[in-house]
Amino acid sequence: MSIPRHFDLNLLRVFETLMRERHVTRAAEKLHVSQPALSHALKRLRESLDDPLLVRTESGMQPTPRALALLPVVQQALAMLQEGLAPPASFSPASSTRRFTLATTDYFEEVMYPGFLSQLLTYAPGISFSIELITPEVLSEGLESRQIDMVVGLDSQEELPGGVLQAPWMHEELVCLAATHNQGVGEALGIQQFSRMMHVELADISGLRPSNIDSCLTQHGLTRRVISKNLNYIAAARVVALTDAIMTLPRQMAERFIAMLPVRLVEPPEELPALNMTLIQHALHANEPSIAWLNQQLIDFARAFNGRA
Repeated sequence: MSIPRHFDLNLLRVFETLMRERHVTRAAEKLHVSQPALSHALKRLRESLDDPLLVRTESGMQPTPRALALLPVVQQALAMLQEGLAPPASFSPASSTRRFTLATTDYFEEVMYPGFLSQLLTYAPGISFSIELITPEVLSEGLESRQIDMVVGLDSQEELPGGVLQAPWMHEELVCLAATHNQGVGEALGIQQFSRMMHVELADISGLRPSNIDSCLTQHGLTRRVISKNLNYIAAARVVALTDAIMTLPRQMAERFIAMLPVRLVEPPEELPALNMTLIQHALHANEPSIAWLNQQLIDFARAFNGRA
């Protein structure tokens, strides 16, 4: 039994209500339409299905055999539509055993992640996380395929693959780190001296664009010599501790190294931009309840973190 071509699916609800009420006026009231409007809808149903559907008898309006055969089919179709169009089930952190996969920066993993995870486990004890590196493949394929749920802490990017959503998250002041034995740098650096120094920096594993520092120097007609590109901050800081090079990094990360290594803070050139970190996800999955929940938790944590930093 197939639906005729060009059948108006809006008439399915009319049909189901008419079969249930078996009275045009009562059906109109149930559907919150006028009696003439419902009579017109019944006429269209009869024409589309080539059957009277409801026939007036001495005991009231009675359905035809065709109508009775159609009724369970229509009811099942309406139930499936209602289920399919219903909002997705809300995420329940207290009972969830969801494992989230984050691609993150060294800064987030070292400075923020331990406290973030500890806080979440107090009211979402069954969740867990996997931490991955941010790579070009993560941004172009990993987010779309759900191998990665979110990218956390990447500096704001002007260009991202199609479908990828980027939102501001938090910012951090940049400082320079120098060895305590390094007599070539004082307590602060001007941009000219900064450009003449040897530098250690983190490799841009995202592969998206030159660093903000190099872009800033280019705007001032300057360049710098990078003697080492490292994959993590601790390795880079150890290079700084043993050489006359400097590195530029978020203040809260730098402060951790002062207690660990023979290094000190140096104020950077005022021209250098702040670190503007973002949350990145894919539009295909942004409304999925667990992802929306995680996104809000990260926003709330960053707000509280900035407040106490």
